[in-house]
Amino acid sequence: MDFQLTEQQALLQQTVRDFVLREVKPAVPILENEGQFPRRLFQKCAELGFFRFRYPEEAGGLGGDPLGFILMMEELAAGNLALAAVVGMQALNGTELLHQLGTSEQKTEWLEPALAGEKIGTIAITEPNAGSDIGGIETSARQVAEGWVLNGSKTWITSATVADFFLVAAQTGGEARAAGIDLFLVERSREGLSVGREIEKLGTHGSATSEIFLDNVRLPPENRLGQRGSGMAHLRNTLAEVRAMTGALGLGLGRAALEDSLRYANEREQFGSPIAGFQAISHKLAAMATQLEAARWLVYRAAWEVTRGAPDIKLAAMAKFFASEMANQLADQATRIFGSYGFAMEYPAQRYLRDARFLLYGAGTSEILLTIIARQLKTDGP
Repeated sequence: MDFQLTEQQALLQQTVRDFVLREVKPAVPILENEGQFPRRLFQKCAELGFFRFRYPEEAGGLGGDPLGFILMMEELAAGNLALAAVVGMQALNGTELLHQLGTSEQKTEWLEPALAGEKIGTIAITEPNAGSDIGGIETSARQVAEGWVLNGSKTWITSATVADFFLVAAQTGGEARAAGIDLFLVERSREGLSVGREIEKLGTHGSATSEIFLDNVRLPPENRLGQRGSGMAHLRNTLAEVRAMTGALGLGLGRAALEDSLRYANEREQFGSPIAGFQAISHKLAAMATQLEAARWLVYRAAWEVTRGAPDIKLAAMAKFFASEMANQLADQATRIFGSYGFAMEYPAQRYLRDARFLLYGAGTSEILLTIIARQLKTDGP
């Protein structure tokens, strides 16, 4: 394994970092105060090719590698986690299964415009009674002569308020639980689909999250994606990259928390000298830097395995678990280093603490990830 970034990867990293400094960080107060979908920045990301980066050239993409995508997401999250979450949904979660399973007509009408930022896609899996237990989803898809009829509800759907299409997981009834799950392309214009309330969240204010409802939504046969009962298998196949990406979001937020803590500690003086020189503070900073570095190489390794075409379920779960917990710990330490200013809305430490909680839930909670890791240890070994 080569630990040196390629020239192209280093250039991408710097390009995104420059974009964050120039465009994203100045807009953070607006994102926080207004809490609206970041449409202007979304379009800027489209112009820079962020949505098409990881897709092959024949699909309208740029042919980027998974590690390059991870570097991109890390840099975006260092600027603002809400924007990074929106980009991740558009560039991976909300479009990958359409790329894998959609018809040529569906790709032309929906995927290609999504990669260009002209249409917005999202994935709809989570339900009020089915979060970690995907096999327990209750949304149903009933086969009829002219296609399918969907009924049910979804919640915690990123970008639902602005999405043009949804990739919906539903039970088709052929088999019990996971074996009966299928994926469906549901266009926003379909009669019977409605977007419910926007969920008011503690953090990631620029990422709109909502419920959706499906009331006798009729779809043609081709809107079922893939073979009957293959939905869970396709979801699992993308989870390694999704978890590596979520880990990258943790890297970005954790790095921002460390950088701001280090800057503040060198500026803030007490007893006649910067607090960075006090052992209690310097040890916090040293521990934070160590945690961040350990998480970085775990996430990069998980992405490297995806690049090799051999996604590692256990490693991806480890990367997401460790990096998301790391980000929360670094955010907490940042508020301690900032002292009472860590409790003030004018400083970024409080935002890192709030936003970091988002990372604990998406792509698997820490508890679920530990269960997956333990299960894999029984079969693969340490």
